[in-house]
Amino acid sequence: MDGETRLARVRSFIEERGWNYNYSEEDGCGSIDFEYRGLAYHIWEFEDGERGVETNLRHGGRNEDIFGDYESEILEIMQNW
Repeated sequence: MDGETRLARVRSFIEERGWNYNYSEEDGCGSIDFEYRGLAYHIWEFEDGERGVETNLRHGGRNEDIFGDYESEILEIMQNW
């Protein structure tokens, strides 16, 4: 995947809602940081034998790792807010 498509569906979702966010990319992994209703959230891609993300979307202050089709799972979480 090239840099233009990292977390593209998640970024589009955030942009559609008009939320401010910061996106960066390092070593082919994308990172998104944003605030929603006063809480800071992050979605950080990693690759450690398997590609995944670390995020605090589901639990606010607690991180979890999501693997597989993580973009779809992230979008499902955010759509249910």
